[in-house]
Amino acid sequence: MSTDRDDDALSWGDDDPTLDAGPSLPPGYVAVGKGGEAITPTSAPAADAESDSRSDAAAPAPEAERADADTDDAPAAGPSNAALIILGVFGGVYALESIGWIIGGLRLQQYAEFLVAPLAYQVSLWLAVLTPLIWFVTVLLLTRGGRSWVRILLLVLGALLVLPWPFIMVGAIGQ
Repeated sequence: MSTDRDDDALSWGDDDPTLDAGPSLPPGYVAVGKGGEAITPTSAPAADAESDSRSDAAAPAPEAERADADTDDAPAAGPSNAALIILGVFGGVYALESIGWIIGGLRLQQYAEFLVAPLAYQVSLWLAVLTPLIWFVTVLLLTRGGRSWVRILLLVLGALLVLPWPFIMVGAIGQ
């Protein structure tokens, strides 16, 4: 009852030698380097072959094409693993500083109502809470294409600059 095609669902397609086309290149490309002789260029239809032969005369040399490709299409290197870990640590530090501003600012709210209007205090409190996060995002955006040490230096400076002083001076449980 079963045919050979029914058994195809139970086997890997890679086992079939007729499916192995081998490595190949698009028309007009030449394999260079170690193992390049094993790669065969694909054949183009006859009409395309005539137009390719006419365009080959006006095309630049392959060396010039490779030199242009190296300069234009080179992918930009991303941040290193150490830089990503440092960014994650500073992201956590800035998040904790925002939490410190919330706790410290809410602890001082009852005393601050005697000095400033409640609306002004609320606006300044939430601005203080958002300041560490704004600093972090601003440093990341402004130093995208710059050196990593500049980014880290600005993050250290910002971590010291936006410390939650109400939380540090009064504490979460202080008087």
